[in-house]
Amino acid sequence: MEEKPKAKINLNRVAMPHQDPKARAKNYSEVALGYTDAMALEEASRCIQCPKRPCVGGCPVNVDIPEFIKAVRDNDMVEAVRVLKSKNALPAVCGRVCPQETQCEQVCTLAKKQAPIAIGRLERYVADWDLGHQDKRSPTVLPPPTGKKVAVIGSGPAGLTCAADLAKFGHKVTVYEALHTAGGVLMYGIPEFRLPKKIVQSEVDYVKSLGVDVQLDSVMGKLATVDELLESGYDAVFLGTGAGLPMFLDIPGENLNGVYSANEYLTRTNLMKAYLFPEYDTPIKIGKRVAVIGGGNVAMDSARCALRLGADVVYIVYRRSRTEMPARHEEVENAEEEGIVFKMLTNPKQILGDDKGWVKAMECYEMELGEPDASGRRRPIVKQGSEFTMDVDVVVIALGTTPNPLIASTTKGLDTTKRGTVVADEQSGKTVKDRVWAGGDVVTGAATVISAMGAGKRAAASIDAFLKGQ
Repeated sequence: MEEKPKAKINLNRVAMPHQDPKARAKNYSEVALGYTDAMALEEASRCIQCPKRPCVGGCPVNVDIPEFIKAVRDNDMVEAVRVLKSKNALPAVCGRVCPQETQCEQVCTLAKKQAPIAIGRLERYVADWDLGHQDKRSPTVLPPPTGKKVAVIGSGPAGLTCAADLAKFGHKVTVYEALHTAGGVLMYGIPEFRLPKKIVQSEVDYVKSLGVDVQLDSVMGKLATVDELLESGYDAVFLGTGAGLPMFLDIPGENLNGVYSANEYLTRTNLMKAYLFPEYDTPIKIGKRVAVIGGGNVAMDSARCALRLGADVVYIVYRRSRTEMPARHEEVENAEEEGIVFKMLTNPKQILGDDKGWVKAMECYEMELGEPDASGRRRPIVKQGSEFTMDVDVVVIALGTTPNPLIASTTKGLDTTKRGTVVADEQSGKTVKDRVWAGGDVVTGAATVISAMGAGKRAAASIDAFLKGQ
């Protein structure tokens, strides 16, 4: 019998349409426009459904990726949604901000041919279909209530994921959020043009639909301590409070007017909607020449916000080279297309002010790269005598964050590191304190949304086992 010829592998990855750079640099509408039905079908049809399924192992929340992609290919969108949401409570978020290129797509079998399946784009397509077809949603069947109660502190990606999974296990969950809107960093940190807030709130609503109670304006550590929660009837507590305390350069001039931490700058812009002035009159300095210090995704978000707020020129000031920059390639590319000016191998020496205490300039050093440091990246070294001055009127410091110390300082028996992060088991999220788990940025320091979700998922499984006496 004659063997059938092997089907030819399609290596033509389907690009996602974007807004034109000149247009989008002046608006807050979403930059990436999403796949059409035809594009999604074409991309899903590229998946070779390999038996080893390396993409699943590359996903921090273990989504059954080949299954949901097969459902898209078969035009069974209800099944695609079911498969995706059985493991991921926030797929519309992950489809937009998860770094798939270093996780599931990196280990895709077709990555060896430089053409991995666009898993993130398909995830977004399925999640957006679900949001637009809620009448076709199958209700989540929950088990009988266990009678156990869990408090989740923080409604960011770790807290929401942990809460959703615990609810699916049959436990009663209350989420306590310090701010007036649920979503954590998804609301205050990531700009509208990258992650629309209505999408975040739709995902929050899904978690609520599982029976999760979300209490806003609840600053735990002040309203109640962890011990008081445990004493008041909660069987377990999960800490998902994130890392909202900004780090600074510790150079002269950082206290001048017009200097922001990226956290404050993005919170004013995103959560408090400064970009919608005068509908929202949140005060923010609209600089003409803005310098953003840092090279991560938060720096890119800050720079692109500054441009949209009305700056004439926006600089990214980074002490290493493009190669060492930790931001996603896609975000760097988008920033460049929009006209952000990159000042590589540059580090601030001091910020200079005028006679009224406002930023007027920044003195910088030129840098060169030495041997790799503990991070594995080449260490930046100051070029002696290389000082120069940049004319700027706003400076945004985007160097990373550490956890707010409020919970740790009011919780007896909780171990923390020198960086202020909570010590917890990597696999289970269990802290040294009885009946207390933690996960996400409060444990790792600032990291990705999907890694926080993975931590929330693992902690939920551990809490469930504990509550069921396993």
